[in-house]
Amino acid sequence: MKIHSDLDITNRAAAALQIEALVAAHRPDQVFLELPTEEPSPATLGALARAQRMCRSLNVTFTVAGSHVQLRESRDQDPARLDSGARRHR
Repeated sequence: MKIHSDLDITNRAAAALQIEALVAAHRPDQVFLELPTEEPSPATLGALARAQRMCRSLNVTFTVAGSHVQLRESRDQDPARLDSGARRHR
């Protein structure tokens, strides 16, 4: 799946629900989510965290990739920690 643009507070929940609906309908072994930017917004990270929790509860492997970053969570490993709020400043 690909998030085509960075999410904001008004479309975060809708995006998370669409991801959940696709996973529920297709029951894949793994989910690969491509982010639109290398520094996602807090709303995008929130939807990502929700999708990660849902995949973990279904024992589905979850992988996230962005411009130059890749995070992989295996079913057999501890979940990777996600940034959960504040924007990162350079």
